Amino acid sequence: MTAVWIILGIVVLILLWGVVSYNRFISQRNLIRDSWANIDTELRRRYDLIPNLVETVRGYAGHERQTLEAVIQARNAAVAATGSPQEQAQAENVLVGALRQLFALSESYPTLRANENFLALQAELTNTEDRLQTSRRFYNGNVREYNQRVKSVPSNVIASMFKFEEEEFFEVEEAIREAGPPQVDFTTPPAVGGPPATSPAPPPPAPQSPPAAPAPSPPPQGSPPGPGSTG
Repeated sequence: MTAVWIILGIVVLILLWGVVSYNRFISQRNLIRDSWANIDTELRRRYDLIPNLVETVRGYAGHERQTLEAVIQARNAAVAATGSPQEQAQAENVLVGALRQLFALSESYPTLRANENFLALQAELTNTEDRLQTSRRFYNGNVREYNQRVKSVPSNVIASMFKFEEEEFFEVEEAIREAGPPQVDFTTPPAVGGPPATSPAPPPPAPQSPPAAPAPSPPPQGSPPGPGSTG
């Protein structure tokens, strides 16, 4: 009889552990969904800023049609991307590359860089990029913890029974992540038409002429006449 109770107790403990582990999987998966929603919010905010940014640049550099169209096309492709986080990240990498070209283009137009609307849009875009990176790190941290439980023993038993599969990270290319959000320095505008001018070197000192020879001393004056001399 005691053995039966022991077996029943073990079964109950296993069932309780299974329920707790299952509920934790559900909570973690919901947290991943919520953190992805934060990423999506920041991405939509960036999508809304880009058309105004392009129109502002077009007013000063309308002939740079290829660069402007590349930004619009990359933006539209990113908006239309509705696949996995990895597919979304690939579309975002293309968009970030196009934005880099746009900001590099602005370096050639000092009047554009002084435009208040352009400055405000650039600042808002930078703030959005900062929030996006924060949301990305939070999302990836939740995915990392969840995936560890999916692969670890004994929680992988529950994951296998109830089809809890690994989630994808939202990764960006190394070059983009290291460089951070696109930024432009508006404090020290570069010189237009070439490298910054440098002050000319001072001319070499003129050679000095040798010192003039001293003037010859005048001949000695004659002695005054003696007392015996006559006029």
